[in-house]
Amino acid sequence: NHLTTFERARIETLYKFGYSRRHIANLIGRHHSTVARELSRNAKNYEAEKADANYRLRRNKSKPKGKYSCEIADKIQDLLLKTWSPEQISNTLMNNQISYKTIYNWLYSGLISKGDLTVLRQKGKRRKPAEKRGKFLIGTSISKRPKEVNKRQSFGHWELDTVVSSRGKSKGCLATFVERKTRLYTAIKIPNRTAKSMEYAIKQVRLAMPIDAFKTATVDRGKEFACYSSVEKDLDIKVFFADPYSSWQRGSNENSNGLIREFYPKKTDLAVIEN
Repeated sequence: NHLTTFERARIETLYKFGYSRRHIANLIGRHHSTVARELSRNAKNYEAEKADANYRLRRNKSKPKGKYSCEIADKIQDLLLKTWSPEQISNTLMNNQISYKTIYNWLYSGLISKGDLTVLRQKGKRRKPAEKRGKFLIGTSISKRPKEVNKRQSFGHWELDTVVSSRGKSKGCLATFVERKTRLYTAIKIPNRTAKSMEYAIKQVRLAMPIDAFKTATVDRGKEFACYSSVEKDLDIKVFFADPYSSWQRGSNENSNGLIREFYPKKTDLAVIEN
C-alpha cells in the first residue's frame, strides 16, 4: 500500500501551505506515520517528483538484495524512529532472519533513509565494556529458558540490568526491570553496582507485586548478579544468564534503558536524582 504519485503531489502542495503532517495524513486518508516517514526521508524541501523518483530507485535497488523490500524497510524505519536499535529490530521483529549487520548495511548504503541515522542511540558496532570486577560461577544458561518465556506468552518474566552514572561522577546507579510480555518497566535507585545492592532492589520489586508476578529473571553476566543463588532460594525467582556480548537476548531491557538515557544522559550523576 505505497503512496501513489498523485498522493505525493498532494503532500507537496499541502506541506508547502504549512499543513501539519497529521493534518495532511487526515486529508489524503493515510496514517500519520506514513506521511511523517515520507517527508523525513526526502529532505526538508519536499518535492513530489524527486520523492517518487527516489522511491522507484529504492525499489530497483531492492531487487538483487533478496530479503530487502520496501515493506521491511518501512517497518525498520518506524522502529528506528521509536529509538529501537538494529540489534533489537533484528531479534524482535525479524526473528534474526535479517541480521543487525544487514540493517546497518542498508542504512549506510541508502536502502533505508540516512536521515534515520540521527535517531540511532548507537552508531555501528557496539559492545558492553568487558567485566573488570572479577568473575563468578554463573547459574542457568538462557539456552535452558522455557519456550513459554521465550515466546512472551505469560506475565511474570523479567529482564534485569543496571544503568550507571558517568565515569568520575559517583557509584550511584539504577537497577532496571522490564517485564517481557507487557514491557512494563521500573527502575530503582541503588548506591552502587554490587550484588548486595542488586539483591536489595530485586527484593523491593518482588515484594511490591503479587506472588506470581515475578517468576523468572534474565540477566547478563555482570558481577552485580552474583546474588542469583540467594534470589532463587529466598524469593523463588529462577534466574537465567544471557550469553556474553548478546544484548539482543535482553532486547526489551536494552531498549528501555536506551529510552531512560534520553531523560538521564550518561553525564548524569544518578546518585542525586529522585527515586
